[in-house]
Amino acid sequence: QVQLVESGGGLVQAGDSLRLSCAASGRTFGRYGMGWFRQAIGKERSFVASISWNGDATIYVDSVKGRFTISRDNAKNTVYLQMSSLQPEDTAVYVCATHRLLFSPPSRSRDDYDNWGQGTQVTVSS
Repeated sequence: QVQLVESGGGLVQAGDSLRLSCAASGRTFGRYGMGWFRQAIGKERSFVASISWNGDATIYVDSVKGRFTISRDNAKNTVYLQMSSLQPEDTAVYVCATHRLLFSPPSRSRDDYDNWGQGTQVTVSS
């Protein structure tokens, strides 16, 4: 239903920062919660961060708390993931997704999302 395009990935050194962007199509972007997931080679896709439809609530996986910040700009149909203090363990393809329900809260569950981008690669060298 919604097309999502991630950007901002790249190759960085441990301790560096990156900001990922997820640009969404459609006029109703601002009515859906959004999430970021990541998948390393040979690993299951796992939850990273999520933000409610109106940006008033966020949740994170424990391993990124204090380092990553999810935010959104509904006027620009874009959600961001600001990543700092990157570590090699953060290396993965990062994928954004749209919650399946209008006015949705943040969610950790992959099953709550029904639109997914193609992902952007983040590689962190040690």
